[in-house]
Amino acid sequence: MSVKLFRNCRIYTPIDNGVPAGGKDQGSTTHFSHGALLVENGLIKKIGEENNLLANIETKAIDQVIDCQSKCMVPGFVDPHTHLCFAERRESEFEMRIDGTPYLEILQQGGGILSSVKAVKAATEDKLYENCLRHALTALSFGTTTLEIKSGYGLDTENELKMLRAIDRVSRTTPQDIVATFLGAHAIPPHYKENPDAFIHLIINEMLPAVHKQNIAGHCDIFCEEGVFTIEQGRQLLQAAKALGMGIKIHADEVHDLGGAALAAELGAISADHLLAANDENIVKMARAGVVANLLPATAYSLRKPYARARQMIESSLPVALATDCNPGSSYTESMPFVIGLAILKMSMSPAEALTAATLNSAYAIGKAKSTGSLEKGKQADFLLLDGESPAILAYHAGVSPVVDVYKRGEKAS
Repeated sequence: MSVKLFRNCRIYTPIDNGVPAGGKDQGSTTHFSHGALLVENGLIKKIGEENNLLANIETKAIDQVIDCQSKCMVPGFVDPHTHLCFAERRESEFEMRIDGTPYLEILQQGGGILSSVKAVKAATEDKLYENCLRHALTALSFGTTTLEIKSGYGLDTENELKMLRAIDRVSRTTPQDIVATFLGAHAIPPHYKENPDAFIHLIINEMLPAVHKQNIAGHCDIFCEEGVFTIEQGRQLLQAAKALGMGIKIHADEVHDLGGAALAAELGAISADHLLAANDENIVKMARAGVVANLLPATAYSLRKPYARARQMIESSLPVALATDCNPGSSYTESMPFVIGLAILKMSMSPAEALTAATLNSAYAIGKAKSTGSLEKGKQADFLLLDGESPAILAYHAGVSPVVDVYKRGEKAS
């Protein structure tokens, strides 16, 4: 048995009340100005003000004392939406977008997701594993202790499974907890362009059962958008995944208000992601259904689009999470501090709201809130030490990462 005491730290953490934090609860965090954390075998045993905590424990039972030197302690970041598993970058397409070419036009020309599909098909599983591992470890250095990684650059059974196997290998290599999501419906392959329904049927009848049989993805996702998949196609696929016991997620209303947010509410999705174009009525529907709004401000930043309406969502009691959307096309960043800074400065979220969005609500958005997302008794000791007095440092010290140390289950990870 290993018992560690982390002392002399300013602790900020959301509190898990059993549901994602929405409305006023999103901005409600607990603060211990001279705090301490007692960790036993990787789990949090006690947390509180140092004097109170030490008054109720036998100090001789502590194996190691770590002085945090008055640094700010927060839960490890949870990144609930990434596409870290890819074969090649798409830097030239970034220049095209800077010159004004719309993303959907790049996609129609065979670029975008389809160029990543071509690269993944040509890549070995080992190469995908190595690239994905490198990105995951970079994310770890920026404080991400738990993350989701999607497939979606295979678009056929063989290559989707190849991606998911690579992601599974990464999950067994890094200190991080990794949740895999099957995103076979990420784009329409060129040979199905005239008959996308046939591709959806292929996913439902061949890919999805193969993924489920190998038990290497806990969630299923689909990109519903004009020129990609319709709401009805999304309904068919997600219902099939739900029937297999998989969690369901949806890329919803990123460019056009197609009704993806309403579909997420209808089916009880664990999250709806992007939501830049979601309308007021469907935001309320999501809130009532308990769906987490997973917002990706780095994508809006990269695409130079208006940001999702986080302020209105919070005021509508819709729980908001934050993610990097790290991918080779529209958001190439592994940095949750960057995302949090954008949320505070560009989406009018308070530091407390953004912290909750990047930890507790993000954990709910991938089904990991029972073990992580907040610093509370019984949860994993996943936490960060920041070079600052409060979580506001994540936006205040712009363009850098204030993450000094990363701990996973009480062990220094980065």
